[in-house]
Amino acid sequence: MARKAKHLLDELSRPGPHEVLRGDLALVGMPGVVHTPKSGLGLPAVAFGHGWLQPPARYRGLFRHLASWGIVVAAPGTQTGPLASHRLLASDLRTALDVCAGVRLGAGEISVDPDRLGLAGHGTGAGSAVLAAADDDRVHAVATLAAAQTRPFATEAARHCAMPSLHIVAGRDLVAPPASNADLIARTWGGPAQVRTIAKASHLGFAEGRHWSNLLVHGKSEHATQRVSRALLTAFFLVRLTGKTEYEPLLTEDVKGTEITHPEPAHT
Repeated sequence: MARKAKHLLDELSRPGPHEVLRGDLALVGMPGVVHTPKSGLGLPAVAFGHGWLQPPARYRGLFRHLASWGIVVAAPGTQTGPLASHRLLASDLRTALDVCAGVRLGAGEISVDPDRLGLAGHGTGAGSAVLAAADDDRVHAVATLAAAQTRPFATEAARHCAMPSLHIVAGRDLVAPPASNADLIARTWGGPAQVRTIAKASHLGFAEGRHWSNLLVHGKSEHATQRVSRALLTAFFLVRLTGKTEYEPLLTEDVKGTEITHPEPAHT
């Protein structure tokens, strides 16, 4: 019998069994970071796009968390200015996947399976992840956090995405309101798509620590938001990229403080 979602939430919100190593993307001339398990062959990998004005360091805890569960994470540190190009960030996300899939990481003890690649992001970085997925048939799963609209439109690019997706939105988001961007992306998505709302989360609830951009962007770092979203993203990528279906109840059942809003719940 499948374990209840609350037990899986408790398990996956804690660090996984792997020791974590940190590196950077300098070997390809790109600012950014890479977090990996200490060792492992044929691992899944995810490229992560940062939010508007947010450095990758604001998601360090998330990266370490995913790596502790056996998932390589690469996060470009490009396009962090106020006039950032969403299209160029999408291109950099694809390059980050190239690095993960084509370069033996660590001391040669880490490799990535090119058939286990995913994308994720926060805010406009989430929108850029959608743009990247639409142009990259290597991508097998996409997860977004408080997805914001991009140019070109992520809502249009979503039509060309056939892989499974998870869109986590913040119920108190004034930057990317719950009923707008993520919902539209999910409804135009070319493959399976789920929207889950964290009721008490704000737009910056997914980002860690303090940053000067808090003066311009609504919200603040929220431990509870990060705890739930880390567990959901971990479950999503373990299920979709590694086939560990024992974690699927966390994606399909109710979780306290959240609501699955797409597909619309059946009414009885």
